[in-house]
Amino acid sequence: MHKLDLLNTGRGKLALVTGAAGFIGSNLVDALLASGWRVTGIDRRSPETDPVAAANLQQALTTPGFTFEQADVTDTRARELRKADIVFHLAAATGVRPSWGVNFADYMRDNLTATHHLVQECERADVRRLVLASSSSVYGTAPQPSAEDGPLLPISPYGVSKLAAEQLALAYAARSASVTSTVALRFFTVYGPRQRPDMAISRMLYAVRTGVPMNLYGDGHQRRNFTFVTDAVRALLLAASTGTTGRAVNIAGPASVTVQMVLDTVEEVTGQPVPVVHTASRSGDPASTAADTRRATAGLGYRPAVSLPEGITRQWQWMRAAQSAPLIGGPA
Repeated sequence: MHKLDLLNTGRGKLALVTGAAGFIGSNLVDALLASGWRVTGIDRRSPETDPVAAANLQQALTTPGFTFEQADVTDTRARELRKADIVFHLAAATGVRPSWGVNFADYMRDNLTATHHLVQECERADVRRLVLASSSSVYGTAPQPSAEDGPLLPISPYGVSKLAAEQLALAYAARSASVTSTVALRFFTVYGPRQRPDMAISRMLYAVRTGVPMNLYGDGHQRRNFTFVTDAVRALLLAASTGTTGRAVNIAGPASVTVQMVLDTVEEVTGQPVPVVHTASRSGDPASTAADTRRATAGLGYRPAVSLPEGITRQWQWMRAAQSAPLIGGPA
């Protein structure tokens, strides 16, 4: 597999990142800038009015080579910015619970329609590479460990929307006249600094910090393949610089672990038990996720580097250093 040197090829080139003010997006922006790329970030949230966006982009906004544009992916202003060497598409409606019912219209607009606009604009602007963020939610109840060429059985509207978005992007890339090579990364439960407050590890650390019990959905025996954010970002960079194209690739952490094991690790890291209130499982949450990452290893050269204890320690240190910033809005 042909592999490029990202650090060398990035210097002086332009990367466009959608969802740049978000959790993974802002971490990716920082990494690209550190590697010498010029970066244009697009997000509907403005650092001037949104405190979370301001905190996430604080470093980037003071770094030469970064331009921020408050825009929707489908805005005309955003289309004019797509003369990029590579596009990382991370903008999306996220979360399983909010995707049920009338909110699904937002997921269709933000995950499917926006992706459709983006892939068309990439073709028109002769963008050579598109890296799309997908999700392990596309697997649902499929047999595990989940392999990219195995069954896709999403059990939530969110999972359905992410599957439709990646298949749409890959369908465009498969056309004989397409100039844009595309790879979709299926991320498994990313955590770390800047993680959304509604996600599990954020809620656990928030509960420890405040003493306010968190809702523990299910019995704690459900399993997840947690992926630290720097591993996720490294996978994005690898996807930008390899010849892997026209396919989906699983990106996951070292192992699938139970939620109870995560609670125990949080207690070890913080020195305090996590206060919880047990409640029923939620619709759309699979009992277990576990990734087959052989394609990522062979095609991208990806291997996870951060263990769960190390990752939770780094997220806890970040949360404490950020003082009140991570408490904005509280956990869902």
